[in-house]
Amino acid sequence: MGRIFISAGHGGIEQGSRDPGAIAGGTTEAQEMILLRDLVVPELRSRGFEVLSVPDELSSRETINWINARARAGDVAVEIHAGASANPNVRGASVFYIATNAERKKDAELVLLALLRRLPQLPNQGAKPDTATGFGSLSFARDTILPSLQIEVGYLTNPEERFLIQNRRRDLALGIADGLAAWSRGSSGNGQTNGSDTTYASINIRINNQNYGEQGIIINGNAYIPVDLADRLGVDLTNAPNVRRVQYRGVVYVKAIELRDFNISVGWDASTRTVILRSILQICPGYLDRIMGHGNTSEVQLMMFLKANNENALAQFPDLPKLYREEAAIEGVNYDVAFCQAMVETNFLRFDSSLRPSQNNFGGLGDVAGSPDAASFPSARIGVRSQIQLLKGYASLEPLVLEVVAPRFRFVTRGIAPLVDQLSGRWSADLQYGTRVLAVIRRLYESANLL
Repeated sequence: MGRIFISAGHGGIEQGSRDPGAIAGGTTEAQEMILLRDLVVPELRSRGFEVLSVPDELSSRETINWINARARAGDVAVEIHAGASANPNVRGASVFYIATNAERKKDAELVLLALLRRLPQLPNQGAKPDTATGFGSLSFARDTILPSLQIEVGYLTNPEERFLIQNRRRDLALGIADGLAAWSRGSSGNGQTNGSDTTYASINIRINNQNYGEQGIIINGNAYIPVDLADRLGVDLTNAPNVRRVQYRGVVYVKAIELRDFNISVGWDASTRTVILRSILQICPGYLDRIMGHGNTSEVQLMMFLKANNENALAQFPDLPKLYREEAAIEGVNYDVAFCQAMVETNFLRFDSSLRPSQNNFGGLGDVAGSPDAASFPSARIGVRSQIQLLKGYASLEPLVLEVVAPRFRFVTRGIAPLVDQLSGRWSADLQYGTRVLAVIRRLYESANLL
């Protein structure tokens, strides 16, 4: 039976200072997760498991390196987090796994159900692929050699769940221990190690419906492909140090899911043991992230994507996809970009932040009248138009077609941000803002079979 690595999310040194994680109710995520971890570890040891607790002072990157340096076949790794939202009503527990890994999804479901059995008061937010996170990936799931999961035990920003985290800590620990024990016992032990005697199973590769002549391998349930294939797809990995490379029997392999960040869709056909790569759009540099241009999805595809991420989203704004396509076309803005930006700002029309549905403000636009609230608009169409106009202001020197309705349009330096990533630190103080928007665009194109 393998060992279990456990890390408490946050608490380490990031950029020269200690990272507290979420802060709410007079406590921090780091503090609460360390206390929880310190109950899980002795509980698992009392059941006969060998457990390695990751040192708290390590950064997130150092945590992954620490685990990888000690990894053995059969080991598993987990990091414990709490959720956070600007909306205190958001709540629920979830477990994240690396996307396209069916084996890891089952592990995530197993761990989550064990937790909820001990604490049924927690709403079940489900086992989720790491592509469903704000940045479109999780380093702990992607870069850890071992089979790994990231647990969110509840929302620290929700008063009821904060009470459970602080006052039902023992039950949380028992639930996590139950899930990790079951996962560790059932682990297949085919993990990548630092040794050279491991044998990996072969898999088939299909690119745009054509079988590829060379095979890939499976490591910890993840598909790895020859690095030469990345070159053929036009993906330059020379400046991607975080993409893990594995040398096996004289061939260098990379994890297939990493190509997703280079606009390659990655899927899996379990019946034929085939990793499926798709690059239908033949995207050239600047295509996906250019604000001015034409969208590629249909109104129905936008509606289906929105409903898949929030089944109640269209109840109040049934015409929103149509509005984005119409308003963006008038000004020459890529409506896919504008729509996905709105999904980031409103969390798929859940309005978890300070925005309210009645404001018709889907882009998080500020006011210029000194109001502490964000701008409000008389209709959904005008709200969409305002966002489109501001995007055009940032991305283009061309004049607006319609009368200005965006409150801050005159303050924007025209044409300073033609690419989505250049909105980071401008549209939002978040320096990863563009990355978050691009992550949603990729999810949209994958759902529409365009990527």
